[in-house]
Amino acid sequence: MATALRCFRHLPSLLYRSSLAATRGLPQAPVCCPALLLDGCRHGVPQLLLARQLATKKAKGKGQSQAKVNVSAALVEDIINLEETNEDMQAVIEALKEDFSRNLSVRTSPGALDHIIVMTKDGKFPLNQLGQISQKSPQLIIVNMTNFPESTAAATKAIRESGMNLNPEVDGTIIRVPVPKVTREHRESLAKLAKQSTNKSKEALRKVRSKSINQLKKFKNKVSEDTLWLLEKQIQQMTDSAAAEMDKLLAAKTKELLG
Repeated sequence: MATALRCFRHLPSLLYRSSLAATRGLPQAPVCCPALLLDGCRHGVPQLLLARQLATKKAKGKGQSQAKVNVSAALVEDIINLEETNEDMQAVIEALKEDFSRNLSVRTSPGALDHIIVMTKDGKFPLNQLGQISQKSPQLIIVNMTNFPESTAAATKAIRESGMNLNPEVDGTIIRVPVPKVTREHRESLAKLAKQSTNKSKEALRKVRSKSINQLKKFKNKVSEDTLWLLEKQIQQMTDSAAAEMDKLLAAKTKELLG
């Protein structure tokens, strides 16, 4: 009887707080729960939110899409820097875009040769730092190696092995690079190179993901299993999103190359 009276005494305050909690989307206390317990529930919101997301995951059937996971920064700031992980993934995407733009063009231009890497006895250098590149005609590009004549052979080899279907010819310190005709075979070859570049970028993306997951494992005995699960899930979603963007880039580039 005394317990019942105590519950009724707290009822007005409890109903108000329960209503406020419902408005904010927070978990409500049981109907006969004392106000003190409700305060405890409020302080336990992060854990209950985690449990709610976990319950949502378990309730979904196979083949159904899952809601996007968003983890509060306050819960993870001492565990992992998700912003840094995202920046690393975006850097991989930007590198793929640059590769597509620089090396995979149907029309070969002098600019396409600029960043071909040449192996010399003094190290690796972009071709445009060793030779002067110019276009003699629409069908011919000239690389003048007068300033670094000792690197002419290495530059010729780098051009030939660039994957751009180029067959340079050497005349002293002058490298003549005939511009290949835009044949169907050439277009298909470039499309294959685009696919290979995308696969390499996805491998780099997986390395970023693995690095982040390994960081989480260091906290296995320091934070809850639910928190680590949510963090791993968010990292996977970031990885999937980046991979999907790469697939879109590849599809657009393939369409451009094959016409």
